[in-house]
Amino acid sequence: MPAPLSPPRDHPWVESPYTRSLLAGGLAGSTVDLTLYPLDTLKTRLQSSTGFIPSGGFSGIYRGVGSALIGSAPGAALFFVTYDSVKRKLLSGEGTLQRNVEGKEYYDKGGDVRREALVHMLAASLGEVAACAVRVPTEVVKQRAQALQHPSSLASLQYILSQHKTRGSVHVWLELYRGWSITIMREVPFTVIQFPLWEALKRWRKNTTGREQITGIEGGVLGSVAGAVAAGVTTPLDVLKTRLMLARERQPMFSMLSSILRDSGPRAFFAGVGPRVGWISVGGAIFLGSYQWASNVLGGIEEL
Repeated sequence: MPAPLSPPRDHPWVESPYTRSLLAGGLAGSTVDLTLYPLDTLKTRLQSSTGFIPSGGFSGIYRGVGSALIGSAPGAALFFVTYDSVKRKLLSGEGTLQRNVEGKEYYDKGGDVRREALVHMLAASLGEVAACAVRVPTEVVKQRAQALQHPSSLASLQYILSQHKTRGSVHVWLELYRGWSITIMREVPFTVIQFPLWEALKRWRKNTTGREQITGIEGGVLGSVAGAVAAGVTTPLDVLKTRLMLARERQPMFSMLSSILRDSGPRAFFAGVGPRVGWISVGGAIFLGSYQWASNVLGGIEEL
């Protein structure tokens, strides 16, 4: 039985696919978080239980950016290392070399589209769980600064850590990971929608053009579409996560859910939907476009 074919590579800058995922993911995470931080701040303040103006309104929209700077690169790098590794492992197998309309060779696996979509869902879900190990503490610190509960990210972090003396290490740990469960519940459905859709759109684009790789711009445009769809569907989970993270004391998720329904009604679950969809649509373009560009530059060849 012949050995499985490997995708052709023209002297990639980075031989290891894990290193490519790490570097490209880190670049993508830093780029998107810094570029769109003001929109993220406005979204957080719109979702705050105290209201938009008391939470800061349009002033100080870069408040809390320090935590985003520290957490964005490692969080995104962890996501893509996990995502690409799982995808590579589960979709590996025999394939055939084909030629596109320009006469260039590419690696065609000829796999089951539905199976590939399930693999993309699983890989994205595991990637989000890994990324949330960094993302959740960063979000807690950042959002409290954004909502003017503390003057800066550093002050927010110091306040949480200072509780070690009076309430113990376990309490500090729980505070840093407050909203972990709802973040996972929000991010997993989001990625289950966004990444299979992005991969399907990329496959469509590559089949349409006959090229073995899409450009960074194409990856960004398709990522924007996928991100907008996923953002709109998962906005209620995002509102619930924000309220849990901003609450003065820890609350059970269902208790917060009941409180929002009782005090504000169902419409509250779509607070900030406009900024969120806009932010993630543009963010999807920057995040996935910059990842695609960096992966291409580093020598990555995707499989059709």
